[in-house]
Amino acid sequence: MTYIKNANNMGWNFDNTYINLSDFFYSKINIDPVSSPKLIILNEQLAKNLGFNIDSLKSYEGTLIFSGNKKIEGGEYIAQAYGGHQFGHFTILGDGRALLIGEQITPLGERYDIQLKGSGKTPYSRGGDGRAALAPMLREYIISEAMYGLGIPTTRSLAVVKTGDPVIREDIKKGAILTRVASSHIRFGTFQYVSSFGSHQQLKDLADYCLKRHFPHIKDDSNKYINLLNEVIKSQASLVSKWQCVGFIHGVMNTDNMTISGETIDYGPCAFMDEYNPNTVFSSIDRNGRYSYKNQPIMTEWNLCRFAESLLPLLNEDRNKAIQIAQNAISNFSEIYYSNWISIMRSKLGLFDEEVEDKSIIKDLLNMMEKYNEDYTNTFISLTFDNNKESSMYNSQEFKYWYKLWQERLQRQGKSKEMVKGLMMNSNPAVIPRNHRVEEALDAANKGNLNVMKRLLEVLSKPYEHSKKQEEYSKLPKPSNCPYRTYCGT
Repeated sequence: MTYIKNANNMGWNFDNTYINLSDFFYSKINIDPVSSPKLIILNEQLAKNLGFNIDSLKSYEGTLIFSGNKKIEGGEYIAQAYGGHQFGHFTILGDGRALLIGEQITPLGERYDIQLKGSGKTPYSRGGDGRAALAPMLREYIISEAMYGLGIPTTRSLAVVKTGDPVIREDIKKGAILTRVASSHIRFGTFQYVSSFGSHQQLKDLADYCLKRHFPHIKDDSNKYINLLNEVIKSQASLVSKWQCVGFIHGVMNTDNMTISGETIDYGPCAFMDEYNPNTVFSSIDRNGRYSYKNQPIMTEWNLCRFAESLLPLLNEDRNKAIQIAQNAISNFSEIYYSNWISIMRSKLGLFDEEVEDKSIIKDLLNMMEKYNEDYTNTFISLTFDNNKESSMYNSQEFKYWYKLWQERLQRQGKSKEMVKGLMMNSNPAVIPRNHRVEEALDAANKGNLNVMKRLLEVLSKPYEHSKKQEEYSKLPKPSNCPYRTYCGT
């Protein structure tokens, strides 16, 4: 492996704190170079925020870094070890096709992991080739950037390079590597791995590391491990409430896909709902709907229980007391989640204050949307601009009755129509990454045309702008007899 010296001229400013933990937590990696790397997309705004020189990143040497062919002096190539419950079954996992190349310190002093995804085999690959195909890497780029635009905590995508090497899946695909940025890649499954196979001291070391990195305000508390659990519960309740309120379905909420930092991670079989249906599942492998839209809050709580179990030795020396502490903390999840969810939903309907009947107003609308197969996103846009279209729901007596109650509720709060509309515009995205639009962009990219994807990204970057050009992207796909399916290709 050759090194790029003076990489700080590009803006690379690495620190590496995760390797201060014992090598039980990771494996150092020497990866095989790819044959002919080519940078095909760079997230210039993100790169600027991270402190990079854009022109230097676009250079051939920059491409060599993004492909893993050259290592930055001062960086470290490590694959992180973790475990996780996959569809309810615990197994040992780890970065099977990803590696952490360093922790970038930004001009503002923030710390972000820089990870290459699809970079090749690691000790955790479990027989896989460690590589990734172009379309899934671009898909993660699109969806993660859309989530960022929506204001939802997420890992982000810095760059995608084509490797020039084929990837064998169901057929031959173009190989690619995604450069991913995250506050960290520490997962619930990281704690499960240490709890199951490590020592008490290693579990304490990991918890202390997370406290220092993500929750410095509580790192010196006398009950810091209990407070760590509470902080993670709060961040996950907030995160998933945001998913629900934009119709996002993660698709594979295994405990290794849930982060301590509260960021959305691992965009595999994820997608956004068109028609509102709480039972919606997109993942081809989720045959029983474990991770359906309606189950996401339930599965978040289940995952938090598994995380809490891994912390038990730190919560109290007496296991029974530790279990009670964990149960007390987890019991707060539903209330925290609901408080977040209904607050967002009130804003989506232009409600500035709280009334007891708000829950029924929201639920009744959702029930009608489900009954009449109305589009989730566009229904709220119609209400925002008071532009009720011709459809079975809008023409029904039950909607007219609901609309009357909603208008009376708006009048009681004493806010002007302009203020109500402003709140709703800022709470209801005009566009989401519609599945057919994402597929359209990926098909074009596979044929060498990135313009379709770039136009889509531009529209998705400001979803609350409500501009004229966004109207085209709010249109629904043509009716199909085949339900949309996503796959664990990322």
